[in-house]
Amino acid sequence: MAAGELTGLIRYLGQDDWQDCFAEVLGDHIGPALEAGDISFEDLAEMIGPDVAITLWGCAFEDFLGQNWDDGRNFVDVYLKRRSWKEGPRNSAYMRALKASVMSLYEVSDIKPGQSLMARDLLRDGEPVLVHEGTATRTLEQWDRIAARLVPSDGKTILAGGLLAYSRGACEDLAANLYRALRKRRGKAEFPKVDTQTLHELAPMFTLTWLFRTLEDMARQMEGPALFNGDGEDLVFHEVCFPLAKGVTQKTVADVLDGIMALRPENRSFWNWLKEPMSNPVSKAGRDENGRFLRTEMDDGAIVLGTLDLKGRQLRLQVNSKERAERGRGRGMLQAGLGDLVRAPLTQIMTPAQAMEDRGTHGREVSPELQIPPEEEARIIGQMLERHYRQVLDEPVPALGDMTPRQTVQTASGRKKVAIWLKDIENTTVHAQGSGGAMAAYDFGWMWRELGIIRLRK
Repeated sequence: MAAGELTGLIRYLGQDDWQDCFAEVLGDHIGPALEAGDISFEDLAEMIGPDVAITLWGCAFEDFLGQNWDDGRNFVDVYLKRRSWKEGPRNSAYMRALKASVMSLYEVSDIKPGQSLMARDLLRDGEPVLVHEGTATRTLEQWDRIAARLVPSDGKTILAGGLLAYSRGACEDLAANLYRALRKRRGKAEFPKVDTQTLHELAPMFTLTWLFRTLEDMARQMEGPALFNGDGEDLVFHEVCFPLAKGVTQKTVADVLDGIMALRPENRSFWNWLKEPMSNPVSKAGRDENGRFLRTEMDDGAIVLGTLDLKGRQLRLQVNSKERAERGRGRGMLQAGLGDLVRAPLTQIMTPAQAMEDRGTHGREVSPELQIPPEEEARIIGQMLERHYRQVLDEPVPALGDMTPRQTVQTASGRKKVAIWLKDIENTTVHAQGSGGAMAAYDFGWMWRELGIIRLRK
Protein backbone atom coordinates (compact mmCIF):
# COMPACT_ATOMS: atom_id res chain seq x y z
CA MET A 1 0.00 0.00 0.00
CA ALA A 2 1.41 3.40 -0.92
CA ALA A 3 1.22 4.87 2.58
CA GLY A 4 1.90 8.45 1.52
CA GLU A 5 -0.88 8.35 -1.06
CA LEU A 6 -3.45 6.85 1.32
CA THR A 7 -2.75 8.71 4.58
CA GLY A 8 -5.74 11.00 4.25
CA LEU A 9 -7.99 8.13 3.22
CA ILE A 10 -6.99 6.06 6.25
CA ARG A 11 -7.57 8.97 8.60
CA TYR A 12 -11.04 9.47 7.14
CA LEU A 13 -12.06 6.05 8.49
CA GLY A 14 -12.96 7.80 11.73
CA GLN A 15 -15.65 9.90 10.05
CA ASP A 16 -19.36 9.05 10.06
CA ASP A 17 -20.00 5.31 10.47
CA TRP A 18 -17.14 4.11 8.23
CA GLN A 19 -15.29 2.51 11.13
CA ASP A 20 -18.15 0.05 11.64
CA CYS A 21 -18.25 -0.73 7.92
CA PHE A 22 -14.53 -1.40 7.85
CA ALA A 23 -14.74 -3.58 10.97
CA GLU A 24 -17.22 -5.76 9.08
CA VAL A 25 -14.82 -6.21 6.17
CA LEU A 26 -11.84 -6.81 8.47
CA GLY A 27 -13.90 -9.46 10.22
CA ASP A 28 -14.49 -11.22 6.89
CA HIS A 29 -10.74 -11.30 6.25
CA ILE A 30 -9.41 -12.48 9.62
CA GLY A 31 -12.41 -13.16 11.88
CA PRO A 32 -12.71 -16.94 11.29
CA ALA A 33 -9.00 -17.41 12.08
CA LEU A 34 -9.29 -15.37 15.29
CA GLU A 35 -12.34 -17.37 16.35
CA ALA A 36 -10.67 -20.70 15.55
CA GLY A 37 -7.69 -19.81 17.72
CA ASP A 38 -9.74 -17.93 20.34
CA ILE A 39 -7.38 -14.97 20.01
CA SER A 40 -7.62 -11.22 19.47
CA PHE A 41 -6.05 -9.17 16.68
CA GLU A 42 -3.41 -8.04 19.19
CA ASP A 43 -2.62 -11.70 19.97
CA LEU A 44 -2.35 -12.40 16.24
CA ALA A 45 0.05 -9.48 15.75
CA GLU A 46 2.24 -10.84 18.52
CA MET A 47 2.25 -14.31 16.95
CA ILE A 48 2.99 -13.40 13.34
CA GLY A 49 4.72 -10.06 13.89
CA PRO A 50 3.34 -6.51 13.69
CA ASP A 51 4.51 -5.95 10.11
CA VAL A 52 2.63 -9.02 8.87
CA ALA A 53 -0.44 -8.02 10.86
CA ILE A 54 -0.36 -4.60 9.18
CA THR A 55 -0.21 -6.33 5.78
CA LEU A 56 -3.33 -8.33 6.64
CA TRP A 57 -5.03 -5.12 7.76
CA GLY A 58 -4.00 -3.61 4.42
CA CYS A 59 -5.53 -6.52 2.47
CA ALA A 60 -8.84 -5.89 4.23
CA PHE A 61 -8.60 -2.11 3.74
CA GLU A 62 -7.96 -2.42 0.00
CA ASP A 63 -10.97 -4.74 -0.27
CA PHE A 64 -13.03 -2.23 1.75
CA LEU A 65 -12.21 0.51 -0.75
CA GLY A 66 -14.05 -1.39 -3.49
CA GLN A 67 -17.18 -2.11 -1.46
CA ASN A 68 -20.52 -0.49 -2.34
CA TRP A 69 -22.82 -0.39 0.68
CA ASP A 70 -26.61 -0.77 0.85
CA ASP A 71 -27.14 2.99 0.85
CA GLY A 72 -25.21 3.21 -2.43
CA ARG A 73 -22.16 4.84 -0.89
CA ASN A 74 -18.55 3.96 -1.59
CA PHE A 75 -15.84 5.10 0.79
CA VAL A 76 -13.46 6.34 -1.91
CA ASP A 77 -16.20 8.22 -3.77
CA VAL A 78 -17.41 9.94 -0.61
CA TYR A 79 -13.90 10.86 0.44
CA LEU A 80 -12.88 12.29 -2.92
CA LYS A 81 -16.13 14.23 -3.21
CA ARG A 82 -15.21 16.02 -0.01
CA ARG A 83 -11.40 16.01 -0.06
CA SER A 84 -10.18 15.63 -3.65
CA TRP A 85 -9.03 19.25 -3.60
CA LYS A 86 -6.61 18.27 -0.86
CA GLU A 87 -5.29 15.11 -2.52
CA GLY A 88 -4.57 16.35 -6.00
CA PRO A 89 -5.05 14.48 -9.31
CA ARG A 90 -2.26 11.91 -8.81
CA ASN A 91 -3.40 10.61 -5.43
CA SER A 92 -7.05 10.76 -6.49
CA ALA A 93 -6.31 8.66 -9.59
CA TYR A 94 -4.44 6.08 -7.49
CA MET A 95 -7.35 5.78 -5.05
CA ARG A 96 -9.83 5.23 -7.87
CA ALA A 97 -7.55 2.61 -9.44
CA LEU A 98 -7.21 0.82 -6.10
CA LYS A 99 -10.98 0.91 -5.69
CA ALA A 100 -11.39 -0.90 -9.04
CA SER A 101 -8.65 -3.47 -8.41
CA VAL A 102 -9.14 -7.10 -7.35
CA MET A 103 -6.95 -9.54 -5.45
CA SER A 104 -5.69 -12.46 -7.50
CA LEU A 105 -2.92 -15.07 -7.43
CA TYR A 106 0.14 -14.29 -9.54
CA GLU A 107 3.25 -16.20 -10.54
CA VAL A 108 6.32 -13.98 -10.71
CA SER A 109 9.31 -14.27 -13.05
CA ASP A 110 12.09 -12.20 -14.65
CA ILE A 111 12.72 -10.45 -11.34
CA LYS A 112 15.02 -7.43 -11.40
CA PRO A 113 15.73 -6.60 -7.75
CA GLY A 114 14.71 -3.07 -6.86
CA GLN A 115 13.13 -2.49 -10.28
CA SER A 116 10.50 -4.82 -11.72
CA LEU A 117 9.06 -8.28 -12.22
CA MET A 118 6.70 -10.08 -14.58
CA ALA A 119 3.41 -11.24 -13.04
CA ARG A 120 1.18 -13.89 -14.62
CA ASP A 121 -2.39 -14.18 -13.33
CA LEU A 122 -3.03 -17.84 -12.47
CA LEU A 123 -6.80 -17.40 -12.11
CA ARG A 124 -7.57 -15.33 -15.20
CA ASP A 125 -6.28 -15.77 -18.73
CA GLY A 126 -3.66 -13.37 -19.98
CA GLU A 127 -0.01 -12.81 -20.70
CA PRO A 128 2.50 -11.86 -17.97
CA VAL A 129 2.41 -8.16 -17.04
CA LEU A 130 5.42 -5.95 -16.36
CA VAL A 131 5.14 -4.66 -12.79
CA HIS A 132 7.35 -1.87 -11.46
CA GLU A 133 8.21 -2.67 -7.85
CA GLY A 134 11.14 -1.72 -5.64
CA THR A 135 10.64 -3.55 -2.35
CA ALA A 136 9.12 -6.98 -2.98
CA THR A 137 11.53 -7.66 -5.87
CA ARG A 138 14.38 -7.80 -3.33
CA THR A 139 12.91 -10.84 -1.56
CA LEU A 140 10.88 -12.70 -4.20
CA GLU A 141 12.40 -15.56 -6.20
CA GLN A 142 11.73 -16.93 -9.69
CA TRP A 143 8.31 -18.64 -9.93
CA ASP A 144 7.19 -17.54 -6.47
CA ARG A 145 3.46 -17.01 -6.13
CA ILE A 146 1.84 -14.00 -4.52
CA ALA A 147 -1.70 -12.87 -3.75
CA ALA A 148 -1.78 -9.20 -4.67
CA ARG A 149 -3.54 -6.37 -6.49
CA LEU A 150 -2.04 -4.91 -9.66
CA VAL A 151 -2.81 -1.21 -9.92
CA PRO A 152 -2.12 1.27 -12.76
CA SER A 153 -0.24 4.36 -11.58
CA ASP A 154 1.41 7.11 -13.66
CA GLY A 155 1.36 4.97 -16.79
CA LYS A 156 2.90 1.96 -15.05
CA THR A 157 1.56 -1.10 -13.28
CA ILE A 158 2.52 -1.39 -9.62
CA LEU A 159 1.70 -3.67 -6.69
CA ALA A 160 -0.64 -2.47 -3.98
CA GLY A 161 0.56 -2.87 -0.39
CA GLY A 162 -1.53 -5.91 0.57
CA LEU A 163 0.84 -8.56 -0.78
CA LEU A 164 0.91 -12.13 0.58
CA ALA A 165 3.63 -14.61 -0.43
CA TYR A 166 1.90 -17.93 -1.09
CA SER A 167 3.72 -21.20 -0.38
CA ARG A 168 2.97 -24.31 -2.44
CA GLY A 169 0.89 -25.61 0.44
CA ALA A 170 -1.12 -22.40 0.61
CA CYS A 171 -1.67 -22.58 -3.17
CA GLU A 172 -3.10 -26.08 -2.80
CA ASP A 173 -5.40 -24.84 -0.04
CA LEU A 174 -6.54 -21.91 -2.17
CA ALA A 175 -7.25 -24.14 -5.16
CA ALA A 176 -9.38 -26.44 -3.00
CA ASN A 177 -11.23 -23.47 -1.48
CA LEU A 178 -11.89 -21.92 -4.88
CA TYR A 179 -13.23 -25.14 -6.37
CA ARG A 180 -15.47 -25.53 -3.34
CA ALA A 181 -16.72 -21.93 -3.43
CA LEU A 182 -17.41 -22.08 -7.16
CA ARG A 183 -19.02 -25.50 -6.82
CA LYS A 184 -16.84 -26.87 -9.57
CA ARG A 185 -15.47 -30.37 -9.75
CA ARG A 186 -11.71 -30.58 -9.51
CA GLY A 187 -10.35 -31.23 -12.97
CA LYS A 188 -6.85 -31.42 -14.41
CA ALA A 189 -6.28 -27.67 -14.06
CA GLU A 190 -4.38 -26.57 -10.98
CA PHE A 191 -6.77 -23.64 -10.42
CA PRO A 192 -10.27 -22.94 -11.74
CA LYS A 193 -10.72 -19.94 -14.03
CA VAL A 194 -12.32 -17.04 -12.14
CA ASP A 195 -13.79 -13.87 -13.60
CA THR A 196 -13.04 -10.41 -12.24
CA GLN A 197 -16.38 -9.87 -10.51
CA THR A 198 -16.09 -13.20 -8.69
CA LEU A 199 -12.56 -12.34 -7.59
CA HIS A 200 -13.91 -9.13 -6.09
CA GLU A 201 -16.42 -11.14 -4.07
CA LEU A 202 -13.85 -13.73 -2.97
CA ALA A 203 -11.21 -11.27 -1.72
CA PRO A 204 -11.37 -12.46 1.93
CA MET A 205 -10.58 -16.02 0.80
CA PHE A 206 -7.03 -15.02 -0.14
CA THR A 207 -6.35 -13.55 3.29
CA LEU A 208 -7.99 -16.36 5.25
CA THR A 209 -6.35 -19.14 3.24
CA TRP A 210 -2.94 -17.59 3.74
CA LEU A 211 -3.55 -16.93 7.43
CA PHE A 212 -4.83 -20.41 8.28
CA ARG A 213 -1.93 -22.04 6.43
CA THR A 214 0.61 -19.76 8.13
CA LEU A 215 -0.75 -20.44 11.61
CA GLU A 216 -0.84 -24.19 10.94
CA ASP A 217 2.75 -24.14 9.69
CA MET A 218 3.86 -22.16 12.74
CA ALA A 219 2.18 -24.63 15.09
CA ARG A 220 3.72 -27.57 13.23
CA GLN A 221 7.20 -26.03 13.45
CA MET A 222 6.82 -25.40 17.17
CA GLU A 223 5.68 -28.93 17.90
CA GLY A 224 7.85 -30.69 15.35
CA PRO A 225 6.88 -34.05 13.83
CA ALA A 226 7.15 -37.23 15.87
CA LEU A 227 10.22 -39.13 14.68
CA PHE A 228 10.62 -42.92 14.84
CA ASN A 229 13.03 -45.44 13.43
CA GLY A 230 11.91 -48.29 11.19
CA ASP A 231 10.87 -50.38 14.20
CA GLY A 232 8.59 -47.68 15.55
CA GLU A 233 10.98 -46.73 18.36
CA ASP A 234 11.50 -43.08 19.35
CA LEU A 235 14.31 -41.62 17.29
CA VAL A 236 17.15 -40.77 19.69
CA PHE A 237 20.75 -41.10 18.53
CA HIS A 238 23.06 -43.18 20.77
CA GLU A 239 26.81 -43.45 20.36
CA VAL A 240 28.23 -46.26 22.52
CA CYS A 241 32.04 -46.28 22.82
CA PHE A 242 33.78 -49.48 24.01
CA PRO A 243 37.43 -48.88 25.03
CA LEU A 244 39.64 -51.85 24.08
CA ALA A 245 41.02 -53.74 27.06
CA LYS A 246 44.74 -53.48 27.80
CA GLY A 247 46.81 -55.53 25.37
CA VAL A 248 43.90 -56.20 22.97
CA THR A 249 44.61 -55.33 19.32
CA GLN A 250 42.28 -54.10 16.61
CA LYS A 251 42.90 -57.33 14.68
CA THR A 252 41.65 -59.45 17.58
CA VAL A 253 38.43 -57.42 17.85
CA ALA A 254 37.93 -57.41 14.07
CA ASP A 255 38.27 -61.20 13.92
CA VAL A 256 35.53 -61.57 16.53
CA LEU A 257 33.21 -59.09 14.82
CA ASP A 258 33.66 -60.83 11.46
CA GLY A 259 32.29 -63.96 13.10
CA ILE A 260 29.05 -62.39 14.34
CA MET A 261 26.24 -63.28 11.94
CA ALA A 262 24.32 -60.02 12.38
CA LEU A 263 27.31 -57.93 11.29
CA ARG A 264 28.22 -57.34 7.65
CA PRO A 265 31.77 -55.97 7.19
CA GLU A 266 32.50 -53.12 4.79
CA ASN A 267 36.20 -53.44 5.59
CA ARG A 268 38.40 -54.44 8.53
CA SER A 269 37.29 -51.43 10.59
CA PHE A 270 33.62 -50.90 9.72
CA TRP A 271 30.53 -53.15 10.01
CA ASN A 272 26.80 -52.71 9.39
CA TRP A 273 24.54 -54.26 12.02
CA LEU A 274 21.67 -55.83 10.07
CA LYS A 275 18.23 -56.91 11.16
CA GLU A 276 17.48 -60.61 10.99
CA PRO A 277 15.19 -61.25 7.96
CA MET A 278 12.45 -63.01 9.95
CA SER A 279 12.41 -60.75 13.01
CA ASN A 280 9.24 -58.76 13.63
CA PRO A 281 9.26 -54.98 13.94
CA VAL A 282 8.39 -53.36 17.23
CA SER A 283 4.68 -52.52 17.40
CA LYS A 284 3.80 -48.98 16.31
CA ALA A 285 0.50 -49.04 18.18
CA GLY A 286 -0.37 -45.66 19.59
CA ARG A 287 2.12 -43.85 17.38
CA ASP A 288 1.08 -40.54 15.80
CA GLU A 289 -0.02 -41.20 12.22
CA ASN A 290 1.64 -37.93 11.22
CA GLY A 291 5.00 -39.09 12.57
CA ARG A 292 7.97 -39.71 10.32
CA PHE A 293 9.79 -43.03 10.17
CA LEU A 294 13.50 -43.28 9.37
CA ARG A 295 14.71 -46.58 7.98
CA THR A 296 18.12 -47.31 6.45
CA GLU A 297 18.58 -50.18 4.00
CA MET A 298 21.49 -51.80 2.19
CA ASP A 299 21.46 -52.15 -1.59
CA ASP A 300 19.95 -55.64 -1.28
CA GLY A 301 17.13 -54.40 0.97
CA ALA A 302 18.60 -55.58 4.28
CA ILE A 303 17.58 -53.23 7.11
CA VAL A 304 20.44 -51.53 8.97
CA LEU A 305 20.02 -51.34 12.76
CA GLY A 306 23.30 -49.54 13.39
CA THR A 307 26.99 -49.34 12.53
CA LEU A 308 30.24 -50.33 14.23
CA ASP A 309 33.44 -48.41 13.68
CA LEU A 310 36.82 -49.55 15.01
CA LYS A 311 39.20 -46.64 15.34
CA GLY A 312 42.28 -46.30 17.51
CA ARG A 313 41.62 -47.85 20.91
CA GLN A 314 37.83 -47.64 20.66
CA LEU A 315 34.99 -49.60 19.12
CA ARG A 316 32.07 -47.25 18.44
CA LEU A 317 28.47 -48.43 18.03
CA GLN A 318 26.02 -45.91 16.51
CA VAL A 319 22.27 -46.55 16.62
CA ASN A 320 19.11 -44.41 16.54
CA SER A 321 17.07 -45.64 19.51
CA LYS A 322 17.41 -46.52 23.18
CA GLU A 323 16.18 -50.05 22.48
CA ARG A 324 18.82 -50.72 19.82
CA ALA A 325 21.55 -49.32 22.05
CA GLU A 326 20.54 -51.72 24.83
CA ARG A 327 20.44 -54.67 22.44
CA GLY A 328 23.83 -53.81 21.03
CA ARG A 329 25.75 -53.11 24.21
CA GLY A 330 23.93 -55.48 26.61
CA ARG A 331 24.16 -59.23 27.08
CA GLY A 332 23.22 -59.73 23.46
CA MET A 333 25.39 -59.11 20.44
CA LEU A 334 28.56 -57.31 21.57
CA GLN A 335 29.00 -58.32 25.19
CA ALA A 336 28.46 -61.97 24.37
CA GLY A 337 30.88 -61.84 21.47
CA LEU A 338 33.63 -59.59 22.80
CA GLY A 339 33.53 -60.44 26.50
CA ASP A 340 36.70 -59.16 28.22
CA LEU A 341 38.17 -57.74 24.99
CA VAL A 342 36.49 -54.41 25.75
CA ARG A 343 35.89 -52.40 28.92
CA ALA A 344 32.62 -50.89 30.17
CA PRO A 345 31.16 -48.61 27.48
CA LEU A 346 30.42 -44.90 27.62
CA THR A 347 27.22 -43.69 25.95
CA GLN A 348 26.45 -40.31 24.40
CA ILE A 349 22.78 -39.50 23.67
CA MET A 350 21.53 -36.85 21.25
CA THR A 351 18.03 -35.91 20.10
CA PRO A 352 17.37 -35.17 16.41
CA ALA A 353 17.15 -31.42 17.20
CA GLN A 354 20.48 -31.51 19.03
CA ALA A 355 22.01 -33.47 16.17
CA MET A 356 20.91 -30.83 13.66
CA GLU A 357 22.25 -28.05 15.86
CA ASP A 358 25.53 -29.87 16.32
CA ARG A 359 25.77 -30.45 12.58
CA GLY A 360 25.22 -26.76 11.91
CA THR A 361 27.81 -25.74 14.49
CA HIS A 362 30.43 -28.05 13.04
CA GLY A 363 29.60 -26.75 9.59
CA ARG A 364 30.62 -23.26 10.67
CA GLU A 365 33.93 -24.50 12.03
CA VAL A 366 35.33 -25.72 8.71
CA SER A 367 38.86 -24.44 8.19
CA PRO A 368 39.16 -21.84 5.39
CA GLU A 369 41.85 -24.00 3.78
CA LEU A 370 39.31 -26.82 3.37
CA GLN A 371 36.51 -24.73 1.92
CA ILE A 372 35.74 -24.98 -1.80
CA PRO A 373 35.88 -21.63 -3.67
CA PRO A 374 32.34 -20.45 -4.60
CA GLU A 375 33.05 -20.62 -8.33
CA GLU A 376 34.33 -24.19 -8.11
CA GLU A 377 31.40 -25.19 -5.87
CA ALA A 378 28.94 -23.74 -8.40
CA ARG A 379 30.66 -25.62 -11.25
CA ILE A 380 30.62 -28.94 -9.38
CA ILE A 381 26.99 -28.54 -8.31
CA GLY A 382 26.03 -27.53 -11.85
CA GLN A 383 27.59 -30.68 -13.29
CA MET A 384 25.94 -32.82 -10.63
CA LEU A 385 22.51 -31.29 -11.26
CA GLU A 386 22.81 -31.64 -15.03
CA ARG A 387 23.75 -35.32 -14.80
CA HIS A 388 20.87 -35.89 -12.41
CA TYR A 389 18.21 -34.08 -14.44
CA ARG A 390 19.32 -35.52 -17.78
CA GLN A 391 18.57 -38.89 -16.25
CA VAL A 392 15.26 -37.64 -14.80
CA LEU A 393 14.04 -36.59 -18.26
CA ASP A 394 13.85 -40.28 -19.19
CA GLU A 395 12.42 -41.58 -15.90
CA PRO A 396 8.78 -41.78 -14.73
CA VAL A 397 7.82 -38.79 -12.56
CA PRO A 398 4.91 -39.20 -10.07
CA ALA A 399 3.87 -35.57 -10.56
CA LEU A 400 3.47 -36.31 -14.28
CA GLY A 401 1.31 -39.37 -13.80
CA ASP A 402 4.34 -41.71 -13.71
CA MET A 403 5.26 -40.74 -17.27
CA THR A 404 8.67 -39.43 -18.26
CA PRO A 405 8.97 -35.71 -19.06
CA ARG A 406 9.85 -36.56 -22.68
CA GLN A 407 6.68 -38.62 -22.98
CA THR A 408 4.52 -36.04 -21.27
CA VAL A 409 5.44 -33.16 -23.60
CA GLN A 410 3.98 -35.01 -26.56
CA THR A 411 0.55 -33.50 -25.81
CA ALA A 412 -0.57 -29.91 -25.21
CA SER A 413 -1.94 -30.67 -21.73
CA GLY A 414 1.23 -32.61 -20.96
CA ARG A 415 3.42 -29.66 -21.91
CA LYS A 416 1.55 -27.49 -19.40
CA LYS A 417 2.07 -30.13 -16.72
CA VAL A 418 5.79 -30.29 -17.42
CA ALA A 419 6.04 -26.48 -17.29
CA ILE A 420 4.48 -26.48 -13.81
CA TRP A 421 6.79 -29.33 -12.76
CA LEU A 422 9.90 -27.47 -13.98
CA LYS A 423 8.84 -24.28 -12.22
CA ASP A 424 8.41 -26.20 -8.98
CA ILE A 425 11.92 -27.64 -9.35
CA GLU A 426 13.46 -24.22 -9.95
CA ASN A 427 11.54 -22.51 -7.17
CA THR A 428 12.22 -25.27 -4.63
CA THR A 429 15.93 -25.26 -5.47
CA VAL A 430 16.24 -21.52 -4.87
CA HIS A 431 14.34 -21.59 -1.57
CA ALA A 432 16.26 -24.62 -0.32
CA GLN A 433 19.59 -22.88 -0.91
CA GLY A 434 18.69 -19.25 -0.47
CA SER A 435 19.28 -16.67 -3.17
CA GLY A 436 23.01 -16.66 -2.41
CA GLY A 437 23.51 -20.45 -2.53
CA ALA A 438 25.49 -22.22 -5.22
CA MET A 439 22.45 -24.20 -6.40
CA ALA A 440 20.42 -20.99 -6.71
CA ALA A 441 22.68 -19.86 -9.55
CA TYR A 442 22.05 -22.98 -11.63
CA ASP A 443 20.33 -22.28 -14.96
CA PHE A 444 17.52 -24.76 -15.69
CA GLY A 445 16.90 -23.21 -19.11
CA TRP A 446 18.48 -26.15 -20.94
CA MET A 447 15.72 -28.46 -19.66
CA TRP A 448 13.01 -26.22 -21.13
CA ARG A 449 14.84 -26.11 -24.46
CA GLU A 450 15.57 -29.84 -24.45
CA LEU A 451 11.86 -30.58 -23.96
CA GLY A 452 10.80 -27.99 -26.56
CA ILE A 453 8.69 -25.87 -24.19
CA ILE A 454 10.89 -22.80 -23.74
CA ARG A 455 7.96 -20.58 -24.83
CA LEU A 456 6.07 -21.68 -21.69
CA ARG A 457 8.83 -20.37 -19.44
CA LYS A 458 7.05 -17.16 -18.60
